[in-house]
Amino acid sequence: MCSLVRALAGSVAVTLLFGGCSALTGGSGSGGERVVAAFYPLAWVTGRVAGENYPVTNLTQPGGEPHDLELSIKETADVEQAPLVVFEHGFQPAVDAAVDQNAEGEVVDVADAIDLRPFADHSDVGHGADDGHEHGDLDPHFWLDPLLMADVADAVADELSSLDPDHADEYATNAAAVRTELTTLDREYAEGLADCSLDTVVVNHDAFGYLSRYGLHLEPIVGLTPEAEPTPADLARLQELVRTEHITTVFAESLGSPKAAESLAGDLGVKVEVLDPIEGLSDRTADQDYLSLMRQNLERLQEANQCRTP
Repeated sequence: MCSLVRALAGSVAVTLLFGGCSALTGGSGSGGERVVAAFYPLAWVTGRVAGENYPVTNLTQPGGEPHDLELSIKETADVEQAPLVVFEHGFQPAVDAAVDQNAEGEVVDVADAIDLRPFADHSDVGHGADDGHEHGDLDPHFWLDPLLMADVADAVADELSSLDPDHADEYATNAAAVRTELTTLDREYAEGLADCSLDTVVVNHDAFGYLSRYGLHLEPIVGLTPEAEPTPADLARLQELVRTEHITTVFAESLGSPKAAESLAGDLGVKVEVLDPIEGLSDRTADQDYLSLMRQNLERLQEANQCRTP
């Protein structure tokens, strides 16, 4: 039946048959409904708050780059039929379009639920290859700040409580537990990065700005697009920075190509490590979650910046 729906995409029959596909693939939560989250950090926090009452569908598959997501017919139907969609307007244009055109349930736009921060000024970094990623002046990578993730948990709990008042106390309790965990994580970062020999961190792309709250100065090799190529001027500037500040490590990332980081590090004889932007899981990180990846990032930052642990 589902293959027939795909074959008839664009015809009136699609509307009549999507219900059959959903019945075959839907979850077993409240009334068999699934809530939808646009990418991994949102799926993690939504799942923690929803508990067993609502399974969560992540629109971005493991290993996929969320910026470049294109939705299938089924995923568009998931957005249409979900009682709740959690997304971030401006981060994934395909999801924005699906929510605007198809969503019939409630939505939580985290860009409205939290205070996004402006990008740091990297006017000297080449951004010519970033066309097509319109984020404006605000940095969408908020989930690298644990306290902002806790605010999203509260927003999701409020919306789920409105949808499912019988379990409102459970959602509030789950959100409070998430906040406790994230407050602990925030304290670990603040204490773990408080006494370091270095404070500059060279990263692959401009996704780590929220870590600046812990006293770090982030220097991206490229702009917003992980796969962009650095210009010769970018590389020359960063080579000088690494030499003068005695930087030990250049960070690549889990879902993007390490080519730019390896090229820069190889020219200077410094190490390459992975700093995970936690935009999604990969085969290498499939057995981890948001909390463990954040703690892994902290350990690598401490080593690279020669931090003295409390």
